[in-house]
Amino acid sequence: MQAPNSFTELLAVASDSARQLEEDGVLSLAMPLAGGDPMVLLPHLDPGAGGQGNGSQGDGFRFLWDGAPGLCLAASGRCNSLELSGPRRFELAQRFASASLSRLATPQNCPPLARPRVLLAFGFFDAPLEQSAAAIPGVQAVLPRWQLSRQGLHCWLRLQRPLGGEVTARSLAEELWEKAQDLMAAWHGTPLRETTPLRAISQLRHGTHWEQGYRSAVEQAMNLVNQGDLQKLVLAVRQELSLDRTIDPLELLAPLRRHQSGSCRFLWQRAAGSALIGASPERLLTVRQNQLRSDALAGTTPWGPGASELLQSVKDRHEHDLVVDTITAVLRRAGLNPCRPRHPRLARHGQLVHLHTPITAHLQGEQPLAIAAALHPTPAVAGLPRKEAMGWLRSLEPFERGHYAAPIGWIDSAGDADLRVAIRSGTLRGSQLELTAGAGLVRGSTVERELQEVALKLGVLQQQLNLPTQLASNRSIV
Repeated sequence: MQAPNSFTELLAVASDSARQLEEDGVLSLAMPLAGGDPMVLLPHLDPGAGGQGNGSQGDGFRFLWDGAPGLCLAASGRCNSLELSGPRRFELAQRFASASLSRLATPQNCPPLARPRVLLAFGFFDAPLEQSAAAIPGVQAVLPRWQLSRQGLHCWLRLQRPLGGEVTARSLAEELWEKAQDLMAAWHGTPLRETTPLRAISQLRHGTHWEQGYRSAVEQAMNLVNQGDLQKLVLAVRQELSLDRTIDPLELLAPLRRHQSGSCRFLWQRAAGSALIGASPERLLTVRQNQLRSDALAGTTPWGPGASELLQSVKDRHEHDLVVDTITAVLRRAGLNPCRPRHPRLARHGQLVHLHTPITAHLQGEQPLAIAAALHPTPAVAGLPRKEAMGWLRSLEPFERGHYAAPIGWIDSAGDADLRVAIRSGTLRGSQLELTAGAGLVRGSTVERELQEVALKLGVLQQQLNLPTQLASNRSIV
């Protein structure tokens, strides 16, 4: 069935589909738009979701997946959702996604970019240490009410709701049609502009003293590595910034499109008032037509004339090889036949350069989230051996990782999926911004170099968010 060219056609599609809908089914209608940028239009998708709308019924959920020039996806509101913790979280998230997508009545033939998607945000650990309203569950999965997707010159809007009561095929068609007109009016009236820098950061809540605690943790970790208890440990630090005003997270994301064009920018807003933002250079897995790709990304240096020396660094090559060998072994244990190049290459992401090895495999009926469960966390963000490293992270890091270094992404109705590792990220709560960064410790690491690497990552992230960088650390970055 072709895309509707008029409201009459859209209504006919909705009515025909509603008659065939099962009792617990959800009607999912889509239509193309003549242009539009999901990042720009997200505030108009459901004004109540950002917490600034008047009288909207938005539930506070917002999502942005900005892979431009690839897929860009904005979503708002919940049609169906799941939150849980525990060791079976990947399995149960896969079941939820499969069940939710199978119950959809999707009458139109749409291009892949417009397929319905279940959105996913995992916690780094199976469960938070303490249960509270602010605690990050092991997984959040959302079938959104609104989905706006764009790839290249093509843009589609989708609305998903169960029928019943006042919600009818006609009311759904009317809601979709009116929203499309509103978005087009907003798009033509709001051209994309480069955002201006934030005025200032007033202060760090804990000054610049993250180094002292991190130095102590690194020294303990290096003892474990040098004694042979661990092959690798990736210790993170959290920096808390006080901004001079409450801001919308999209203000921070917009400049990342220019500074981090090779990364995937993301926003996960569970409810109004708190949002995870970031620009991940690291792919946990992508599945396209049963072809899987995972990225080994480990080893970091600043961009500049000497960046190519990273390829000759014994310490960084060792750290990188641990990640490559582990991902390859995990995929083999899952019954796959992974392929990879013999040597890593350099990958630039903004002002940082990493060693990068892409690893590919052909799926033969394996479910994407089952593979993700086997891969997470890779040695690039946790350590080796995995179980022992995870225990030491709980002991040595004085904060909950939450979403940091955990998978975030989506799975669609055809079984394609994309999960990124939520690094280069932070959590915004009003005017408070928490940034997290880490460094991998192996034999050959030194305390001073690891402190420099973390300071570099924090400083670069602040700069790319259009924030002043003089508070990144009290040390010079070389």
